[in-house]
Amino acid sequence: MKRLCVFAGSRFGDRDDYRIRAEELGTEMAKRGLGLVYGGGKVGLMGVLADAVLAGGQSVIGIIPRALARDEVAHDGVTELRVVNSMHERKAQMASLADGFVTLPGGIGTLEEICEILTWAQLGIHRKPCAILEVASYYQPLLQFLDRQVETGFLPAFTRDDLLVDNNPAALIERLRTHEPTAAEPKLDWSGI
Repeated sequence: MKRLCVFAGSRFGDRDDYRIRAEELGTEMAKRGLGLVYGGGKVGLMGVLADAVLAGGQSVIGIIPRALARDEVAHDGVTELRVVNSMHERKAQMASLADGFVTLPGGIGTLEEICEILTWAQLGIHRKPCAILEVASYYQPLLQFLDRQVETGFLPAFTRDDLLVDNNPAALIERLRTHEPTAAEPKLDWSGI
């Protein structure tokens, strides 16, 4: 494992815990020699995370749609900033460059990203570990809903089981490194992206 993709909010939220945990995750990633690929923003938890990884001496690749880069939210201090044409292109490149995925607290965009990457795992598009860094029970309603989907037969149990959840950044990274997803073998080739 060389690089993690982290989905995170472009805002700070209403608790200092969110910012603190984003910084801790970035610091732990850097200590373990892990680079970051993320949405390319300098604002909110995204910016805190990127700055922590950079401060630890690791590379940060930001991928941001042109429209957002124009709005001056792009982080101009990252190792590499890729400006793409669409959100779809952004997410495909992020997935291609990552060896695993972590989700921090965030808004509807962050929720959409973790749901999409879990869907891709379920469909066998990738076999990379997916995780949530839980902060102050932020994702408990989502996790309960996923459990409900399993109970009612709408979500395969292996998809829910493959979503790692931990509130400790160091422990979560170690779990990501050792976890073998149970989803199907990949059916699509991401190498050309």
